[in-house]
Amino acid sequence: MYGRGAPGDRRRRPPLPRCDFVGKRTSGDFKRSVKVVNVCSAYISRLPTFNCLKNPDEMSEACEQMSSFRWAFRCGSWTPGRTEWLFASRCVQPEEKDRIGTFVFAKDAKSAMAGRLLLRKFVCEEMHIPWTQIHLGRSPRGKPYLAAPLKVDTEEPLAWSFNISHQGDYAVLAAEKRLQVGVDIMKTTMPGSSTVPEFFRIMTRQFTPHEWRVIQSAGSERQQLAMFYRHWALKESFIKAIGTGLGFNLQRLEFHLSSEALTQGRVLRQTRMHLDEEDEEDWLFEECLLDADHHVAVALSAMKKLNCTNPTSSLPPPTAFTLLSFNDLIASASPLTEEDPDYWESFKVKQKHLLDKRDSQPVLSQIT
Repeated sequence: MYGRGAPGDRRRRPPLPRCDFVGKRTSGDFKRSVKVVNVCSAYISRLPTFNCLKNPDEMSEACEQMSSFRWAFRCGSWTPGRTEWLFASRCVQPEEKDRIGTFVFAKDAKSAMAGRLLLRKFVCEEMHIPWTQIHLGRSPRGKPYLAAPLKVDTEEPLAWSFNISHQGDYAVLAAEKRLQVGVDIMKTTMPGSSTVPEFFRIMTRQFTPHEWRVIQSAGSERQQLAMFYRHWALKESFIKAIGTGLGFNLQRLEFHLSSEALTQGRVLRQTRMHLDEEDEEDWLFEECLLDADHHVAVALSAMKKLNCTNPTSSLPPPTAFTLLSFNDLIASASPLTEEDPDYWESFKVKQKHLLDKRDSQPVLSQIT
């Protein structure tokens, strides 16, 4: 864990991993981080450098080359029958099917299954790779990435970065062309085993004094919790974008929220991040509410490479999340394995276990 350096003292600032979209290990104190094939779970080529662009037309053309996808699937209301569950299990890799089968609760199994289907749908439909040729791997820290095919017959080099998150009632995917991306979703829930003040006391070290002032001045306990999870989602989106996992000291990050109210149906882009007490101009954060309880944060980087003096105005408008149905998830799917009837029987047992599961304090993790 790294302590905070003195304000303005760059010499004491531990380096962040390089996020330049190449298949090599990160540098500096995070050398043991995941290979950048990539920290955003993607198979991608080197990010183009746009520093040479001089006039507005060229810069506008570079920004137009970017593309964004935001997908959400409501796992909480998905009640798969035998046919749906067995077909879904046939459309993911055998090792992922086995991993999903180890979850104790049906809710967790459904979320994991939806996450894998979201990834494969995106790679198939937007990167134009046949479903049966997609092989998703996992880095040592659990980050999914496209391991195969290593060569794709396309006219344009691949430059996609994508990331998924699932928590509460949703699984979400964020994907960007020519920008680094990390996404996190958090559901506002009351602590199951402690009071709100006690929960905050336990989490004291995760936020800076400024952030705690914002959280605890939000109003009612419910509103304070909503502000807490909003800050947490922002931090996790950044951690997932750079791929360092739990080894990153969250107090190095401090978020200064937009003065505009966060409401359903809008995507905010004004929140700023300070790293080691310095404003980070290279990072942009999008925030939205899927519903009254689910907050999503998307971290975007590589602003300097676009040579945009005002990144917010130079980029296309933010993309809202599109809610997908199960039929949407499997629209391009092809089975990879034979049907396994026992897999449905195992899932039915998970459903029974779920009846005995009480709502409790959400698990705060930095895992994709």
